[in-house]
Amino acid sequence: MAKQEEVKLLGVWNSPFVCTVKWALKLKGVYYENIEEEDLLYSKSELLLRSNPIYKKVPVLLHNGKPVIESLNILEYIDETWPANQMMPQDPYERAMARFWAKFADEKFMTSSFEAFAASEEEKQKKAQVAAVECLRFLEEHLKGKPFFGGETIGYLDIAIGWIAHWLQVWEEAGSMKIMDPTKFPSINVWMKNFVESPVIKDDLPLRDKMVLVLQENRKTLADFYKM
Repeated sequence: MAKQEEVKLLGVWNSPFVCTVKWALKLKGVYYENIEEEDLLYSKSELLLRSNPIYKKVPVLLHNGKPVIESLNILEYIDETWPANQMMPQDPYERAMARFWAKFADEKFMTSSFEAFAASEEEKQKKAQVAAVECLRFLEEHLKGKPFFGGETIGYLDIAIGWIAHWLQVWEEAGSMKIMDPTKFPSINVWMKNFVESPVIKDDLPLRDKMVLVLQENRKTLADFYKM
């Protein structure tokens, strides 16, 4: 990376979206300054509000002072800006499919999984669990026969949905519920283990016990905040 380039990442330590960006930067060998927000539920820094005035969320990548927002958008920006260790498939169809599955995991699977954790009513939790398990079935079928979603090595889709390999188990423990059954989803189970043991990934995973404790302490607040 050229010396005049300045890369900063605005985030919080336990955000799966922020971690996907950290993984991508590490995969590319890009040095960056990590800037932690203290408490997004109750306060946001002036830098964050200036950098992302529309959504007021992390992550925000600041590249030479220019903000790039939304995690999936940031991943593609990183891949195009620093071409080493290309994450996206070269084939146009495969690229389109990678984008589709990344969006599916964010909009369908993450939403239902987090709802299952945070739901204030048992009926709502069970409904969210059923929806999350159905999403896993689709992902299991898509992964079959491959060590990674990207093929033989970690690619864009692995990075984009890598939160499944760490955060899902945290939500299950903190919410006293179960979504991931290794016997039903053997390919996903192997992928999860391979992913978190990758040198690019394992040193940038938030401490599981700390995350569980924080989530348990803030479960009601989160449920109210997201109206669950």
